[in-house]
Parts: sequence; C-alpha cells; structure tokens
Amino acid sequence: MLRKKVNGATRSPRLSKSLAGLTGGAIDRRSFLRRSGLTAGGLAAAGAIGGGMVKKAEAAGAGTSGNVKIVKSVCTHCSVGCTVLAEVDNGVWVGQEPGFDSPFNLGAHCAKGASVREHAHGERRLKYPMKLVNGEWQKMSWDAAVTEIGDGMLKIREESGPDAVYWLGSAKHNNEQAYLFRKFAAFWGTNNVDHQARICHSTTVAGVANTWGYGAMTNSYNDIHKSRAIFLIGGNPAEAHPVSLLHLLKAKEQNNAPLIVCDPRFTRTAAHADEFVRMRPGTDVGLVWGILWHLFENGWEDKEFIRQRVWGMDQIKTEVAKWTPEETERVTGVPGSQLKRVARLMANNRPGTVIWCMGGTQHTNGNNNTRAYCILQLALGNMGTSGGGTNIFRGHDNVQGATDLGVLCHTLPGYYGIKAGSWKHWSRVWDVDYDFLLKQFQDQKLMETAGMPVSRWIDGVLEDKENIDQPDNVRAMVLWGHAPNSQTRMTEMKTAMEKLDMLVVVDPYPTVSAILHDRKEGAYLLPACTQFETYGSVTASNRSLQWREKIIEPLFESKTDHEIIYLLAEKFGFADEMFKHIQVDGKIPLVEDVTREFNKGMWTIGYTGQSPERMRKHMENQHTFDRTTLLANGGPCDGEYYGMPWPSWGTAEMGHPGTPNLYDISKPVAEGGLSFRARFGVEREGDNLLAEGSYPVGSEIKDGYPEFTMAMLKKLGWDGDLTAEERATIEGIAGDKTNWKTDLSGGIQRVAIKHGCSPFGNAKARAVVWNFPDPIPLHREPLYTARRDLVEDYPTYEDRQMYRLPTMYASIQKKDFSKDFPTVLTSGRLVEYEGGGDETRSNPWLAELQQDMFVEINPFDANTAGIRDGAMVWLHSPEGSKVKVMAMVTERVGRGVAFMPFHFGGHLEGEDRRHKYPKGADPYVLGESSNTAQTYGYDSVTNMQETKATLCRIELA
Repeated sequence: MLRKKVNGATRSPRLSKSLAGLTGGAIDRRSFLRRSGLTAGGLAAAGAIGGGMVKKAEAAGAGTSGNVKIVKSVCTHCSVGCTVLAEVDNGVWVGQEPGFDSPFNLGAHCAKGASVREHAHGERRLKYPMKLVNGEWQKMSWDAAVTEIGDGMLKIREESGPDAVYWLGSAKHNNEQAYLFRKFAAFWGTNNVDHQARICHSTTVAGVANTWGYGAMTNSYNDIHKSRAIFLIGGNPAEAHPVSLLHLLKAKEQNNAPLIVCDPRFTRTAAHADEFVRMRPGTDVGLVWGILWHLFENGWEDKEFIRQRVWGMDQIKTEVAKWTPEETERVTGVPGSQLKRVARLMANNRPGTVIWCMGGTQHTNGNNNTRAYCILQLALGNMGTSGGGTNIFRGHDNVQGATDLGVLCHTLPGYYGIKAGSWKHWSRVWDVDYDFLLKQFQDQKLMETAGMPVSRWIDGVLEDKENIDQPDNVRAMVLWGHAPNSQTRMTEMKTAMEKLDMLVVVDPYPTVSAILHDRKEGAYLLPACTQFETYGSVTASNRSLQWREKIIEPLFESKTDHEIIYLLAEKFGFADEMFKHIQVDGKIPLVEDVTREFNKGMWTIGYTGQSPERMRKHMENQHTFDRTTLLANGGPCDGEYYGMPWPSWGTAEMGHPGTPNLYDISKPVAEGGLSFRARFGVEREGDNLLAEGSYPVGSEIKDGYPEFTMAMLKKLGWDGDLTAEERATIEGIAGDKTNWKTDLSGGIQRVAIKHGCSPFGNAKARAVVWNFPDPIPLHREPLYTARRDLVEDYPTYEDRQMYRLPTMYASIQKKDFSKDFPTVLTSGRLVEYEGGGDETRSNPWLAELQQDMFVEINPFDANTAGIRDGAMVWLHSPEGSKVKVMAMVTERVGRGVAFMPFHFGGHLEGEDRRHKYPKGADPYVLGESSNTAQTYGYDSVTNMQETKATLCRIELA
C-alpha cells in the first residue's frame, strides 16, 4: 500500500505526497518526531488523506475548545517506560508530548513512542466483535460472542478437560489485567497459560534467578550513568530500546566508559562501540569463557568478593581453563588477542555493567548463556554495586510485570511455583478453599505440573495424544494480546490453527492470527481496548512500577481486558468467587482493588509496598526524583526511589522506598540495600552456601543467614517485635513454619528489616546450578549448525520429555543440513516496528519509514549467488518452508550469516494474504514473517525458542 524509499530517493511516495500538501514538503524523520502528536487542528483534514489519516498540528491551539487537559501515561512499546503527556480536548486525544520530568526518558521519544496516539486512534483497529462464517468475517454482538465462545469452551471442557483450552496472555496487559488473567486460568482449572516472556526472556529469568535469587534487571537504565565499562551482548538498544541508548551514551561520554558490543551483526548500537566483537551466532558461552580465561590467567578476578559472596567459582575455573585463546577462536571466530583487550578493559574499568537482550536468550542453551554473563560479573566483583550489575533490557512495555504477576505455565503470581504450598498460599489470598481450586483442575497431579509453554502450543495441538502428559490435545486456543508471527515454525502453526475446534483472538488489532489459517468457521475476533483507554500499573525493565491514567474512553465497541475477563468468568460460573473482594461496577472490575489484592499476596518479590496511592504520588511528582539515583530529593516522595522498584518490602504503610540496585550491601535494607538470596539451602556437599563476612550495612547479624521464618524470629528473640495482629495471622497460617513468603501480615519482613536483615536471607550467589541440565554452563552447538566439525566436541542434549511434550535435540542435530543450507540465519528488531508489528505497521507515520521486509546478505555471499541489492530472493529453511523477501546487500552481516527482522506478517511463502483481513483492519505494510523460515529448537530449561542460530539457503527469486 505504501512504497519505500531506496538509496535516498522515494518511489511513488503516496503517503508523503498526501502529507506534503499539508506540511509544505515531504516528511522527514525530524518532522515526523515533531509532528506525530496530532491535534484537533488537524482533524478537519481527515477527509483529505486516504486511509483516515489526519493533519498533524504543532500544538493544541486554534480549533480546540479551550478545555484541553494533560493526562500522563506510559508508552506501550518497549520496557524503558517513557512518560507520554497526552493533550485531551473534551475526551478527544488531540496531541502529545514526551514527559520531560520522567527520569527514564527526560523529554525524549523514539519514533514508536512519538506516534502512540495513532495506536489508540488508529483507523485499522478492530471495531466490533467478529466471527468467521463460511470463510468471511461477519460482525456480531458482544453478548452473542461471549455466549458462543463460552458454550463452545464448556463443551470442550466437558469432553476433554480444562487443559484442552489454552489461555495465551500478554505482555501488553497492565499488571492488574495480567494478574486477573493468571487468576482466571487458575479458576478455569489449567496451567496451560503463558505469555510472550517465554519466547523473549524466560532463559534470563531462569538463569539469573538460579544464580542469585531474582530473575530481573539488577540495576536500572539510569544507574548505567555510573558505569565505567559497558559490555553489551546480543542486544541492539539503538533500535530496540532507543531511549535507553541515551543512558549508555551518558556513561560513555561522562565516564569515558568503553562500550564493548558483541554481536554477529554490525548494528546501529555497534556503530557507537569502542570494541566491536563479531562472534559466530550461538557461541556466547565460549565467548564469555574466552574472556574469563584471560581474567583468571592474569589474576584480574575479584578474589575477596568471590570468597565472601560466590559459591562454585573454582568449578567454573576448571571449565574456563579449556577455553584457551586458540579454542575460543576455533569455536567463536573471535581472535584471542581481541578478547584479551576486552578482558583488560573490563578489569581496568570497574564497576562495569553487562547488558543483554534476546540475542543471548533465544537459543537451545539460552539458560547457559545468561548464567555465563552473570558469572562474568561475579568474577569481576561487579554485582551489588552502583554502575555494575546485569541490566537485562526487556522487550514489551509490561513483559516484566506480566512475568512477575505469573502469566506463566509453571508459576503463580510472584514466582510462587505450582506445588500445593503455593496454591494454598494463593487460596488464602483469594479467600477460597484450596479444595475448590483442586476441583476446578480435576486432577491434583496436573494442578502441580507445569503446563505447555506458548512456544510449544503448536505441538499441544498436533502431537499424538499418547505422547502428551495430559488427557487430550489442545482443542481451543485463545490468543489474547499476542502476535503469532513472533513464534517459530509458522507453517506448522497454520496447520495447528486449522485443526483447532475454536480459535479466539482478543486484541485491538486483528494480528496475523486472523489470516494465517484457512479456516471457514470457528474463529472469533474480539476488540480489546488499548492501554490508553484504561488505567493501572505497569512495570518497567528496572522493576519500577508506574501508574498509567486513562487518556480516552474506549473507542468503537472495544472493551478493557479486565471487563472481558469478568464477562468470561461470569459465563463460566465462577465470577462471584473470583471477584469476591474486588469491586465490580456493572461488569467492570475496579483496578485499584485488583492492585490491592496482589499486594496482599506477592511477598516473594516485594510487590506489596506499591499501593495505587503511592504510585500515583510518584507519577505526580516525577520532577522530584534524581535522574541518576532515582531517589526523591525532598517533596512528597522524599527518600523513596522512583516507582518503588521491587522489592518494596512489607505493606504500603511500612513505607519501604524500593530497591534501586539488587544485592547492594552498601546501604541498609530499610533504605534499599539487599544481600544475595538464600534460596538454595545453607550448604552443599559440606560447603557453606551462606555469605561469609558480608552483610548489608546496619545488619545485626554480621554474617550469612538463611531465610526468615517465625521459628528463626523466636530463636533470635525478635518475635517480641511482632504486633498481636501479626502474631495471630502467622499462627493461623503455619505457626513456627510460616516464612517471609507466606506471612500475609508482613510482620516477619517488617521485623527482619527492623534488625537490618534481608527477609530472604544472606547467601552466596551460586556459579554452579546443580539442578539444571548443565550445572556449569557449557557451549553446545545449535541443532542446525554449519560447523559439523564441532558437533562431536560440543553436542546438544538427548531428546527428552518437557512441559508435557516430547522435545527433540540430538535427533535433529545428528542430521547434516549444512551442505544444502550453508548460511546461518539470525533475526532481530528494527527501530520503526515493535513485536509482531501489527500495531506499528498499522500506524501511517511508522509505516512510511519501513515498507519492505528484507534479508541482509554479505556482499561476498550475494555476489557468489548472483544476488543484487534490492532483488527479490527466496530464503529456504531446512524444514521445508520458505519466504520471499527483498535482498539488502550489506557488510552489517559477516560471510555466511543472514539477518531478517521479525516484525512483518501478512504474506506466507510468497502469497499476499491481505484479502483475508477484516475489511479496513489490514495493516498498511505487510510482508513475510521471518519465523516462517525459523526452525525447531527449544531451551533445555524453559523451552525458549531458538531464533538466532539456524540455517537457510538464499536464492534469486
């Protein structure tokens, strides 16, 4: 529909021509950023441009009612958490500005953030519920939709059990909606619930949490201002999180901090690097061990930090000793001399931070990669210090929050797990009988067994029933705020979608779910509101919670996600139990009550202190917070950290300020300090797992200690500090066995902190995770590898049963595909689009900037194959699928490597499927999905999909 400019010239700039008539010239990036906040002055021009586009005005001036108010919200794209100031005129969103008071974006916006108004007011949105009738989308009412969908699901439940319906949630929900979604799945009676984090950072959460206690970013974007070195691997913040790059560049310029970028591709971030390390895709562990080899060889590690706060580093040293410069170069392709320079830079410039994103996580051994990054920081002594830490840049705006709130197949809110004790804890919070929930599940074993992850729902449909660890296959799929083109094996996904009894899509936009399949019946589209049409909390990557306010009322016939959840709960007959302590106005649950309910239960990670009132106060007083430390300097929030980054211990009344940097013992726990978590016991094979001579400032226990329980308080003589009410609550739960995670009074946490202690104990980080497939992180060759010479030395895992499904490893790797598919295929992001791209490719301002799906090919490979820049090519997968895309011949990728962005959809193996969208709801820009060509492969712990290291063949079309 739009044409893309090539080599600086524009071909038939249909959209630009339309805009030129209004702005006096073709639009450029600077104009785009300045003008993309639309104002009422432009509304009269709506009819002048096709597709419902409107004139962009500079500010709300003439033509407004004079009743313009400013509403503060948070951008709905990446996880930086940029503040958006919306100008609203009599209920109409007429303009926007970035929030200059926000310590996160400081008045900056990227292209996506600058155009979010169009996301809410977009003409390509779903406008009313629809269903497929004889292959055509037809309008229906909400009542009819809930009735039909509910009746169909109840029939499936009766025939095949609750696990036959899969509830796929979203990183786009706010915290309250995410919490209700996981609670809803529990009341339906299934652990077949998951969301996007499975396929972006589940290996981070698993690897990091099993190293030192929590699976989240340890510091913050702002804290990077204090970094003396920046080591970035498998990430491209210049495009994926553009505003975050400002914080990196501040450290680079202010501290002369060297920026080290490790990536198979010379990205826009790499263009800023002092040291660019071009590595072979899928060799992260070998690369990090190669750096550690030089650190250990030269004695550059922090020996005292390791002695006091790390367990298992000696075993790591034994493995690292194998990774000589020669072996490292053989595996990774990086010369030992360069890695020695990197090691010296990190050793001489401390504290340094380590940053990663999906380039490191989306591998069959992704958990090994994330643990290796952590071990690098432990060896350098860069943990628990300002300017150090592991800063994991999350993707979607609330992927951190949705993960924290338990929209996962293996945990409940707060990472409580799914064993009986966790269910009983949440039963107490929800004020329902444990036996009631057990009856909903119908089977205690299934209630305590991880469900299928979103990465594998395809196999839940297609796998033979006898190979699945549940009574029947998945028969109904609910994709609620999820882009299916973000997942691999899309041709198999098409087959799975067509085999389902029912397919339900809940989203502001139809997504590729509407058009990938060739169903004739049994598919539904339900229009959800955007996050700008509701309100609630959202958690940024740094663990700060921010409060969005509603900008506009729901448009068209869209409904908020929490209202849709209530309507379905009512249909299924458990609304009264599920919402017994949540006020419901008509059919709409009160968001603040939802916040307060999860505050009552999420003691594990300190989601208990951030009440709606405290969060609103922080948003109203953003200007009082320091731009680097995030600490409020005077004002109503004096002494608190912006957004009360979790853990904010105890109740809101206790007033804990939040924890800016995890595991920082240089300040008292009451002021945001913390030790490593005692999550793994007190000893291992006779070795002490607790910290030695290391503890937070002000601690009355001057050494390591286990997690707090009522029995421990009594042993210390501190139980006298409990109030009578706290003591009664503790006695009513489990008496002396009640611990800091299950004490609903918060008393155990309060008393521990009063005495200067971390409620979760004070232990060593463990460099060796004995309960993982690879206790010591190992390099393992990808399933589809071009380096057959390395398979014998670094083989993958044996096939195994995981998450209720058979999972293949060795049976794939033993086959040699490299002769017919010689090129390594990797994928990543673009600055213009986000996620599956349905929202952003439906935004005219963004669609103008990037209109062609493409593959990057090295000039050597392109010339050998007879491919010119701009030519159309077929990219073939070893699993038989193919995509037709435009070639971009560039040195960004090395020889033998190709790159595709993953934001496109609407084409399938050369076929344009625009005609399958509901009328008027097709994105402006369509293209092939890179994941059509991505292959099988899943992480050995989390089932994260592998998208960074498969094989392909590229031919001229």
